[in-house]
Amino acid sequence: MSPSADPVAAISQRLDTFISGERDATAELGSEAALFVEAAAVALSGGKRLRGRFCIAGHRAVTEFGGGRSDLSDELVSAAAALEVFHVAALVHDDVIDNSDTRRGRPAAHRALEESHRSAGWAGHAAAFGTSGAILLGDLLVAWSDDLLEQGLATASPSVASAARTEYARMRRDVTVGQFLDIAEESAFLSEPDDRHAERALRVASYKSARYSVQQPLAIGAALAGADAAQQAALAAFGHPLGMAFQLRDDVLGVFGDEAQTGKPSGDDLREGKRTVLVAYTRERLDASARRIVDELVGDPDLDPEQIAWLQRTIVDTGALDRVEGLIADYAREAERALSGARLGDAAVNDLRELARAATVRAN
Repeated sequence: MSPSADPVAAISQRLDTFISGERDATAELGSEAALFVEAAAVALSGGKRLRGRFCIAGHRAVTEFGGGRSDLSDELVSAAAALEVFHVAALVHDDVIDNSDTRRGRPAAHRALEESHRSAGWAGHAAAFGTSGAILLGDLLVAWSDDLLEQGLATASPSVASAARTEYARMRRDVTVGQFLDIAEESAFLSEPDDRHAERALRVASYKSARYSVQQPLAIGAALAGADAAQQAALAAFGHPLGMAFQLRDDVLGVFGDEAQTGKPSGDDLREGKRTVLVAYTRERLDASARRIVDELVGDPDLDPEQIAWLQRTIVDTGALDRVEGLIADYAREAERALSGARLGDAAVNDLRELARAATVRAN
């Protein structure tokens, strides 16, 4: 592939080729296996391919600093595609945990599998089948991600392959711990002092999203390019605050986003009980009685539009939305400063700045 090729198209093409191979590999296992593989294919369709693009950008930033040429090689694109598959695995499991009905404007994987069970007239409980199937689907996607990463490392030197695997393993651990911290916070927040809620929400954002969305994809791409410690440090100093800004933007969209843009109902994070920085900042400015009302509403899956609208107004009126927007801007500036003087390719740094804007100024 040429260096001018579109990374999004390259990643999507690699995924299509991989899925085609998986279809062939399971063809003799019957219609149920075909259903399983197709559910994975549907889950992988669409999306901004942001994590894969950060992986490619990290590789380019290191390669071009030394005057090298950063082509979209099959190996690099396979590693970038692995990150996209891992991301979708996390989404499938996240939707089960949150009992979400939709993802990217389509039924969430567990809902789609539930409907497949129902349409086929199979025995047993359709919803339980959907949940069980989606848990296994997420596991399958993690395995596919490992397969793609190894294909990307097939021609790498032992030292490069070891460095990339180390970064990938760290990403997997961090996001798993972060996911647990997220669900724990929904239960544990009342046992913690109110003045610690924002701090704890930021900890969740760091481990559940910021690291695996931006920081680790950059690190994996850089490792594949043979980055030294200083280059990895510069990319981490850029990637982590940008990842935080990215997640905080996601939090804002989870409360105020347009369903036509986000693919999820407006206010869905409120129904799911997400204890985000938005909610923490809102509670800080309320008296005890108003705080109790917020706590009773956040996490109620049956919130009606009027209740959602009241919570949205409360978030705005307390200044919580403005504070989070300010925090997003602060993190974005911190990320920008990290690129100044970094031993990274100039053209690639411009690409990183463009990706930063795409990650923080968005409607979906």
